[in-house]
Amino acid sequence: MSDIDSIETDDAPSNDNPYSQGVRAGDTLYVSGYGPVDPETGAVVDGDVQTQTGRALDNVAAVVDAAGGDALADVVKVTVYLTDLADYERVNEAYGARFDETLPARVCVEVSRLPEDVRVELDATAYLG
Repeated sequence: MSDIDSIETDDAPSNDNPYSQGVRAGDTLYVSGYGPVDPETGAVVDGDVQTQTGRALDNVAAVVDAAGGDALADVVKVTVYLTDLADYERVNEAYGARFDETLPARVCVEVSRLPEDVRVELDATAYLG
């Protein structure tokens, strides 16, 4: 018997694309990529890259919560996708302000474009043990 479950929540953006907001496999949660989209309106939030990073982190945290985790405290790895590495330091400021003592492992890459032309997107892995 498989211990794999799809995680869905109204507290994070959803769409009609063929993927889950998150997938729990045993004690590990894989959170799909999230940009700075408000789950209530479906619109990209206004503001600079720091504001957009905060909203993307809120979306990741909502999926972790829906899986029974403790928001960002259970996140162990994050991939950050930026459309401009010139935003790196500002993203670090917003990102670093949201995590406690044990920072997750992280990868940051520059990409040519993201859906809805947002500046930042994040995906994450969380440990829910």
